[in-house]
Amino acid sequence: MKYRVRKGIIMGNDCIEMKKLTKRYKNFTALDRVDIRVRRGDIYGLIGDNGAGKTTLLKIASGLLFPTEGEVRLFGKCGERELEKNRSRMGVLIDDTGFYPSLTIEENLEYFRIQKGIPGKESVREALEMTGLVGYRRKKCRELSLGMKQRLGLAIALLGVPEVLVLDEPINGLDPSGIVEMRKLLLKLNQEKHITILLSSHILSELEHMATVYGFLKNGELLEQVSAKELQSRCREYVEIQVSDAQQYVVLLEKATKAEDYQVLPDGKIHIFQAELPIEAYSKLAVDGGLSVLSLSRYRQSLEDYYMRLKKGGRIV
Repeated sequence: MKYRVRKGIIMGNDCIEMKKLTKRYKNFTALDRVDIRVRRGDIYGLIGDNGAGKTTLLKIASGLLFPTEGEVRLFGKCGERELEKNRSRMGVLIDDTGFYPSLTIEENLEYFRIQKGIPGKESVREALEMTGLVGYRRKKCRELSLGMKQRLGLAIALLGVPEVLVLDEPINGLDPSGIVEMRKLLLKLNQEKHITILLSSHILSELEHMATVYGFLKNGELLEQVSAKELQSRCREYVEIQVSDAQQYVVLLEKATKAEDYQVLPDGKIHIFQAELPIEAYSKLAVDGGLSVLSLSRYRQSLEDYYMRLKKGGRIV
């Protein structure tokens, strides 16, 4: 069976856009003037600690919550009726889907197809094929492993072949094999079926294999939105040096090497990118300037490293 592939999609158009998005609960602000843009074809990875606002943002995008302030646009439209209409073009997997344990996978999908008002029983078969569940379609849901339940939740979100998937921690709780399977499935849906994906995950190493854009949230604020290509250029090898006076060392560094690409951290450590000199040269620069060298190493920055530095307020120059 061939999947339906939507024609006429113009890559680069916005699927989801949020401006000055704010959500308050009495004295608690879950989101504070957040600007997010998800373009067609993106796999947008939301990164943040528990309580950062990731699930709240996903629920607002999906229509499960309403913002206190700000604007939500879906496929360029922002009116209440237009938002409701365009949410039918989205598939959502947030929290527990609530399967019926005594029903089979196929019967659950048929139930949710009817609930969603999606015409044609072929959409159930299509969702089963896209998620690799055809061979398990008669299996009772009470017998499913966590990985299989995640696949079923994704299959329900895929009913009707949505243009956008909104997924909250889709690999949470999966074993290593299940994580790899889910990653391959999401990449296939994005690359072959042209489905745009907005997802959150605590497993940053997995997001590195999938995401084309990242949004970093902290305490309800968007710290940064950056493309994977730009992030890759930042997450490269660097020299880390800690000296007795970081600010003085930065002055020496700029004069001696014309360096402009470095990061000064709150703990006094300095990350020097595009560090083409031998590592000993950076130590000598400090000593010649009358500074003490407390530590000196060469590293390659991971997505996790980048996020931790960004969260702690490291300055990127």
